[in-house]
Amino acid sequence: MSFTGWFILFLAVQLIHFIGTWKLYQKAGRQAWEAAIPIYNAIVLLGIIKRPKWWVILLFIPIVNLIMFPVFWIETCRSFGFTSTKDTFLVIFTLGFYILYINYFTEAEYRKDRSLEAPKGVGEWVSSIAFAVIAATIVHNYFIRPYVIPSSSLEKTLLIGDYLFVSKFHYGARVPMSTIALPMIHDTIPLVKSKSYVFSDNYEERNTSFANKFQLPYMRLPGLTSIKRNDIVVFGQPADTLRDMNKLKPDRTYYKPIDKKLNLVKRCVAVAGDSLEIRDGYIFINGKRSILPKSAKPQWYHIVDTEGQKFSDAALRRYNVRFNEAYTTRDGKYLLNLTDEEAATIAKNPLVKSVTKKLDSKDKYDPDLFPQNPLYRWNGDNFGPIYIPKAGATVAITKESIPFYKRIISEYERNDLAIFGDDIYINGKKADSYTFKQDYYWMMGDNRQNSLDARRWGYVPFDHVIGKPVMVWFSRDNETGRIRWERMFTTVTNGESKSYFWLGILCAGVVLFFVFKPKKKKA
Repeated sequence: MSFTGWFILFLAVQLIHFIGTWKLYQKAGRQAWEAAIPIYNAIVLLGIIKRPKWWVILLFIPIVNLIMFPVFWIETCRSFGFTSTKDTFLVIFTLGFYILYINYFTEAEYRKDRSLEAPKGVGEWVSSIAFAVIAATIVHNYFIRPYVIPSSSLEKTLLIGDYLFVSKFHYGARVPMSTIALPMIHDTIPLVKSKSYVFSDNYEERNTSFANKFQLPYMRLPGLTSIKRNDIVVFGQPADTLRDMNKLKPDRTYYKPIDKKLNLVKRCVAVAGDSLEIRDGYIFINGKRSILPKSAKPQWYHIVDTEGQKFSDAALRRYNVRFNEAYTTRDGKYLLNLTDEEAATIAKNPLVKSVTKKLDSKDKYDPDLFPQNPLYRWNGDNFGPIYIPKAGATVAITKESIPFYKRIISEYERNDLAIFGDDIYINGKKADSYTFKQDYYWMMGDNRQNSLDARRWGYVPFDHVIGKPVMVWFSRDNETGRIRWERMFTTVTNGESKSYFWLGILCAGVVLFFVFKPKKKKA
């Protein structure tokens, strides 16, 4: 929905509010016209229900306002004597229209000196839960959100089973776009396995569906910093509108809002304006080999020849390789996923005759890699060069370059793109160039040959960026069930990680104390 559409909806809500409450305003000693003035009417109502004026701000925070509206309805009912459990349920399940009944068909009297303590029973826990959810939703959407590492694409840097705190304010918090959604639940309701938001996933109906009309335009709060090369970033996967994300054909099979796409964590190896190339597994930026931070542990498969002799489980662990990750080839050689440093160390073992990095040669072609076009016969170890689009930059549009930019033009920047032979039309006009509207990034895993990343699905738009991981607050080995105490409350940084284990335990203990401490009985 456009800003104009949202403004019209806002005025409609204000009209309904005036029709349903003007008599109640009068009974509370206010003027009827005060119920008709947008924003001011909410401030006056907060005075009537004896609640803080700053609550009005919460009505304009997406998702949070969905929780605040029922709170306002319930508090209004209580201010005029409708305090029963039945009244609470009726005002919620009628979406506030129960107040119209109170306004026109009852002899409601304003309770100026009513107690602000919730009545025992349903009212007490409804209020407590509502404000707990509001506080958590604000933190979750605009400051810090928890995230768990689901895959091995950053293995040895971040591990499967690491639970992260992801900062949203580093790059600027993205305002939720799906306005009708359950708070703090991403895209799927646990157990039920159904969508947590109201939206039509029909690609052809993406702009016309009634449900999709309630999407907010993309907006982002100012950030503390921009994305730097080699930052670890959490983002929504651009290809999460495909039934098969390994193969990007056809281009689209269903539609999904940006803020509900699958969340991934990768390393940003190239930023907007860079030229990227991968040569024999190593990344080159603007013609120079990329220098990775100390914390990065890129790894590749290596063939380790021991001439039939076997490593013990303990020996593999010394090389930072778990036994179930050690595969043997047909001729009995080990296939191990190692960093260059680990490969050099294992080569010194007397059992080892040779260690060879397993790379695809330059002439091997993987048709599933971006841009999925036979003009660019690349593979995961030898890829590019490729330009990373920058906002405001203009590129030539030809039949050779359009495979790189067609998804940007049509999908990410919402233009009408048509190709007829060698002729390319954008929004109905023949085009030979295109100017980008936002920055793009190239995200890859440190586990270079075992990562579903930008080499498959291409550029990541800035509007898909969620935040920056800042701390591992909990870690558990999913295979053994062992808690990795040494990783708990450690920082995620491009330098040396620091542990704040005891400080984290102390903070958790303080929180638990205040949550569960016994309440003093009133005399």
